Amino acid sequence: MAFKLGRSRGNYAVGGEIKTKMRFGQEAGGDASVPGTPVIRKPLEEGVLGEANMDGTIYISDKIIPGSDEERQVINHEMRHATDMKVGKLEYGDDYVKYNGDTFARETINGKDMINVYGEWKEAGDHGFPWEDDANNGTV
Repeated sequence: MAFKLGRSRGNYAVGGEIKTKMRFGQEAGGDASVPGTPVIRKPLEEGVLGEANMDGTIYISDKIIPGSDEERQVINHEMRHATDMKVGKLEYGDDYVKYNGDTFARETINGKDMINVYGEWKEAGDHGFPWEDDANNGTV
C-alpha cells in the first residue's frame, strides 16, 4: 500500500489577498472557529446561548458579542458536549437523552421540552442535569 503526503499547505492569493489553507477564527471567515467543529452564529430561543448538535456542529447565539469572554465560555461549554457526543458519552434524541449509560425520557409537556431526571421532570436547558454539571466542571 502506498503513502502520499498530499498537497502543500502553503500560501496562496485570492483577489490580491494572501491566504493560507490553515486558518482559524476570524481568518477562517467566521467570528469563532474550532478546528473540526463548525461554529455557527444564529438566532436561538430566548435564554439559550449555545447548542451542541449530534451532527457535530455548535450553534451560538447571534446576540453574543464576537470575540467576547462570553463567546469563549459558551464555545468551551458546548465543545464539552460535542466531545461527549463524539466519544459516545452523550446522545440526544427526540424522546430521550443518554448520558453515561443512563437513558432519560424526553417529552413535550405543555409546549415545553422536558426531560425526566431521576423521577423529576425538568425543562431542557436547566442547569440541574448531570451532563450540564459535567460540562460546567461541577460548577453552575
